[in-house]
Amino acid sequence: MARVRLISGEFGGRFIETPGDDSAHPMSERARAAIFNQLDELVVGARVLDAFAGSGALGFEALSRGAENVVFVDRSPRVVETLEKNAESLGVGKRFFIKRFDLCSLVRG
Repeated sequence: MARVRLISGEFGGRFIETPGDDSAHPMSERARAAIFNQLDELVVGARVLDAFAGSGALGFEALSRGAENVVFVDRSPRVVETLEKNAESLGVGKRFFIKRFDLCSLVRG
């Protein structure tokens, strides 16, 4: 399994695991930095949806920077397992919810 580094905040510098298969392609550190640099203080206290969550890098970065909670959604059982392990290793408590669901099914009709 590959690892992804969280950039800043409470979990800054810590690593999370990826599912290690084709079920996820983690957002790069550079892309996450660009997003969160733009959002800045809007993240603090926010409720965040990490759709197609993969490793959860986006959602865990939001929690690290002060988001109130995050809902992770992904269809892969392996991804859900990885998200649970990452949440436990970071000690995010009850600040997250994981839903196994195929979001693409909403637009397929």
